[in-house]
This record gives sequence, structure tokens and C-alpha cells, in this order.
Amino acid sequence: MTRPQVSFEFFPPRTVEASFRLWDSVQTLAPLEPRFVSVTYGAGGTTRSLTQEAVHALHATTDLTVAAHLTCVEASRAETLQTARDFVAAGGSEIVALRGDPPKGRERFETHPEGFASSVELVAALREALDVTIRVGAYPEPHPEALSPQADIDWLKAKLDAGADEAITQFFFEADTFLRFRDACARAGIDHPITPGILPIESWSGAKRFAARCGMDVPAWLDEAYTRADRDNRAELLSVALATEMCDTLLEEGVQALHFYTLNRPHLTRDICHALGITPQSDLRKVA
Repeated sequence: MTRPQVSFEFFPPRTVEASFRLWDSVQTLAPLEPRFVSVTYGAGGTTRSLTQEAVHALHATTDLTVAAHLTCVEASRAETLQTARDFVAAGGSEIVALRGDPPKGRERFETHPEGFASSVELVAALREALDVTIRVGAYPEPHPEALSPQADIDWLKAKLDAGADEAITQFFFEADTFLRFRDACARAGIDHPITPGILPIESWSGAKRFAARCGMDVPAWLDEAYTRADRDNRAELLSVALATEMCDTLLEEGVQALHFYTLNRPHLTRDICHALGITPQSDLRKVA
């Protein structure tokens, strides 16, 4: 089997302690030679400057290809495009274009009076303004605001037709969830790469809360497995085993790349990659 490609998502640090955690994550995972790493962007643009600083630091101190997340929330079109240009100036060569979650205290996305109304509009403007790789989000289980599973797929196609190069999915609990979605996308005429998003489960209770916010189903067998594993103090072993098995199934079904949501806690991701045969290939720092 060809060595699969991997990529990793980090979030920008808000404290000195978090900065050390991010750097530890980078040191741990960069030797696996990811095709890119991404840096998230907080709800309502709350980490705009922090994201830019993290992009700059990663670009200046490593050979990693860095992608910055960008959303439409709480900003005009001009402000959003300037933020994208700032990310590129800081060393980012790729953008993950998302509509974005509403700020705290609001239940639904509200379009800024002078802003982009959707991720489709954002993608189209980025494609016209900048020469960058653009990735977008995809949902193997329907987005909570989607009218139907097919509507979700139609919306993904619209984003790709607007100029996006690739889609990265929300996490999921079972390989079949992604494979059914991939097949449905192919039937809809989508021929762009769709990369599965993998969440190594550090905390089962946290993963369930996140899944509930995203409208995802939690398999009963998985809930029972973690209940037993927590009781026996083997939850970490279970997480590595289940994620490795799921990734292996995806690779056997033709998936060529995996995107890991690290939560700036790299060790489960590293162990899963090692179990898949993805081992260190290079040193982290730039060669002077």
C-alpha cells in the first residue's frame, strides 16, 4: 500500500502555556511530513491576530505548508479579503474557507451588512483575488442547518464549482459514514478530492458533546465500548485501536489522504499514524 498522505489541524494559542503546547504538537507531528497543517480561526473571528501569528511562526521556523482558516463572520467583504491577504503575507499558502460559527450568544449565522452571505461567495472571491489553494468543509452527516442530505451535497458542489480545490470533512465515528458520503458525492458529479477528517478521541464525553452540537449520531456500541474502557482505564488504547482500524478501512477503500484534528494534543495522532505505518521522515527545522 502506498504511504498515505496526512495533514494536521492546530488551533492558535491564547496563553504562554498554550504556546508551548502548540510547539510540542508541531515538534511531535512535523517529522511525519504532512502535506499541510492548518490553523483554526475562532468563532466570530475572535482569533484573527492569533491565527496570523501562529501562521507566521510556523512558516518562519519550519518547512511546513501552512493553511489558515478563514470565515465570513462579523466582517465585511473588504475586511475578510484583507485578512486572507495578511495570512498569505505571513507565510500561509493555503486557505480553509468556511462560513463560520456564530459568535457566542447567538444561535444562528447572521450576514454582516457588507459581508459575504455564504462560504460559496467567500470561495468565489478568494479564487478571484488570490492564487492560493482553497479547501472547504464537508459533512458526511448532514449539517444541522441542512434541509436534507442531498442539499448538503449540492451545497458542497457549489463551493467546489466556485473555485475550491478540495473538501475536508467533519469528523465521524464509523468508516461507512464517510464511504457512503463519498459515493453520494460521486453520483452528484463531484470529482474533487474529499479528505476524511479524523478526530483522535482524547475525551469520550467531550467527543459526544461536540457530536451533539453538530447533529451527529453516536453509535450505541461505541458508547458502551468507552464506558467499559473508562472503567478499566484503557480509553486511550481503545481510541488508538478504533481510529487505526477506521483509517485502515478508509485506506483500503481507496482514500489517499487523512486529515487529523489534533486539538493541540499530538500523541494520540502520532500513535495512530505510527500504527498505520506513517513514521518520521524528516527533521522539523528549516535548513539554514
